[in-house]
Amino acid sequence: MSGASAGAELEILVDRDGPLTRAAVLTGGRLTDLYIDHAERPSLLGHVFLGRVERIATGLDGAFVDLGTGKSGLLSALDARGPKGRPKAKGERIGNLLRTGQTVLVQVKADATGAKGPTLTMDITLPGRFLVHAPLGRDVAVSKRLGSGPERADLARRVQDVATGAGWIVRAGAATAPDGLLAAESDALHLAWRQIRDAAERGGGPSLLLSGPDAPRRALIEHGAARPSRITVDDAALARDLAAWCADRAPDLEERVEPFDARRLAAPSDGRQRLFDLRDLDAEIETLLGTRVPLSGGGSLVIERTEAMTVVDVNAGERGNPLDVNLEAAAEIARQLRLRNAGGIVVVDFVNMRNRGDSERLLNALSRAVEDDPAQTQVYGLSKLGLVEMTRARRGTALVDLLKADQIRADRAAAAEG
Repeated sequence: MSGASAGAELEILVDRDGPLTRAAVLTGGRLTDLYIDHAERPSLLGHVFLGRVERIATGLDGAFVDLGTGKSGLLSALDARGPKGRPKAKGERIGNLLRTGQTVLVQVKADATGAKGPTLTMDITLPGRFLVHAPLGRDVAVSKRLGSGPERADLARRVQDVATGAGWIVRAGAATAPDGLLAAESDALHLAWRQIRDAAERGGGPSLLLSGPDAPRRALIEHGAARPSRITVDDAALARDLAAWCADRAPDLEERVEPFDARRLAAPSDGRQRLFDLRDLDAEIETLLGTRVPLSGGGSLVIERTEAMTVVDVNAGERGNPLDVNLEAAAEIARQLRLRNAGGIVVVDFVNMRNRGDSERLLNALSRAVEDDPAQTQVYGLSKLGLVEMTRARRGTALVDLLKADQIRADRAAAAEG
């Protein structure tokens, strides 16, 4: 959790609504993260495939890999490995690493966009709440979010003592996790890797060997270390499934998974009140498809998305102090980028400030606001035109792309009824 919300109660709400499975993370009662799966447009993010190299693309220094899904993925030389998982030497070209027709174990690190297929890597990682298993590695690496003191080395040694196998990335939540939970998670992740490896050794393919975590599990993996007070699920079968997963992977959370109380307020449409309705989440999610976001102090954000980047304009409204407007905007921009799952280049036009010290304070505030984002986010600073430049790693499909088809159908239905 970010410093602004440290100590605030965290809860996770899960529902299944038609083709959508949604997991909302609320911090102090406010929506801070949103995970959505769409049955008609499934994400491949995190999936592990035994693929087959279709052709070497020398000009791209990459290879197109058949995954058996109908759309080939692109494996860059930067993400490739040599025979038997050998790390790529500096400057080594793709043609020295792979050959046409070869089977390769790959993982999807970015979903397909437009006409482009998914982006692939041979550096397999299996994420958990406290640990990430990188089985092709040998070291124990500790998150930079844990500072630079001697406790980092102590934590690395502790994980090395309890973890099964080699190749671990220690997440920030591991610092307060008991050894038993670290050991249980490492056992589960290493077992998953052995199953992948054994299936790959049997050959065949192209075939799917492991699916990436679905929306509720992504929410638990990325926020479960904070021990949510409640995990409420508006679907009995999904609640049982999630509780079973917790029993294996997160035993301290199993008792916190609860089905939504069957004694609901009546709703005219189907005789019951939905979980997301009670918290007015559907209305908030709908606002995420728009471009304007009001700020409590009277200002606003205008968020425009293009194919190349996301552009954010901060409007001061009638509020007098530009710094106050900008500081509020920085926190909301970090939240909006997460909720909208925006990825790539982000350019922000804050309200102009003449004081250089104020600019430094703003950049520091923005950097703090994005530091706990599960997607790697980097604030680069002010350009010569006074614009703040950022990047945010692409993770799955942007919210607007995931939901726009449903929005179009809803608009047409409303127009027909009108």
